[in-house]
Amino acid sequence: MKNKLTFKAVLATVGLVALASVASAQDYPTKPITLIVPWPAGGPTDVTMRAMAESAAKYLGQPIVIENKAGGSGTVGPATMAAAAKPDGYTLVQMPITVYRLPLMQKTTWKADDFTYISHLTGYVFAMFTGADTPFKKWEDVVEYAKKNPGKVTYGSTGTGGSLHLGTEMIAEKAGIKLVHVPFKGAAEVNAAVAGGHVMLGSSGTSIRPLVDAGKARFLNVWTAKRVSFLPDIPTLKDLGYPYVIESPWGLAGPKGMDPKVVAKIDEAFRKAIAEPAVVETLARFDMIPNYMNSADYTKAVAEQIKIETELLSRLGLLKKD
Repeated sequence: MKNKLTFKAVLATVGLVALASVASAQDYPTKPITLIVPWPAGGPTDVTMRAMAESAAKYLGQPIVIENKAGGSGTVGPATMAAAAKPDGYTLVQMPITVYRLPLMQKTTWKADDFTYISHLTGYVFAMFTGADTPFKKWEDVVEYAKKNPGKVTYGSTGTGGSLHLGTEMIAEKAGIKLVHVPFKGAAEVNAAVAGGHVMLGSSGTSIRPLVDAGKARFLNVWTAKRVSFLPDIPTLKDLGYPYVIESPWGLAGPKGMDPKVVAKIDEAFRKAIAEPAVVETLARFDMIPNYMNSADYTKAVAEQIKIETELLSRLGLLKKD
């Protein structure tokens, strides 16, 4: 009799826990949500994420508070979340492609499946540029100078192991030149370093456009499949003879093991947010366009991207050796 009562008590407890979980998912959110932006404040990702968060908060009914955790080519923030945050939907993070690339290159404290992929949102347009005081008027000038002065040309990117770092190394390898990498924490720092003459080249997004318009920098190439409408005279890598199109999609994620009902609520809020005119306008300032995928499609896209990254890193000799 005692065992039967104990078994019934266990079942009742399990039932209460299940009901509490369902109720929690239905009521979500009941408090502010923290959204980690793994880049410095004021950069293109920070500005666009703040615009999205403000809009998404209206649909969720709770504030979304931005927390900047820069470093590690955008991996410090996601790694911190994966290690410490509960999968309750109250800690989210912007997911740059480096989060699932770096574990392929070196030992890390996280792996790609330590996250719940919620929504794919947009991506960056990448370019290379130089300061107004350098002798480089076009990319061919860089190649010529670098061949005559090996190891003398410096370039800044948004961090070691990032798409911009690897992309520049691919281009340099194909051109037969050696460039010296100087990593920064974000695009704003790269832009300032180039305009200030602290590095000779920059590899980043196109957020340097205001400095180009002010005559303090100039574009050398873009990494898109076709020339971009606002830079019609700037050649793509393919125009220059390099067989590369280098892009970097990104989205929103949470810790592993989130309740699918909570994921669906967040996903829906951000789906609506990136369609709002104010958000579209903010994205356009940094040459990004909405590119929404739901949780299931985003998860599949990450798996596909990991395959592509594995092949790329293997060709470059950067794949981690077990």
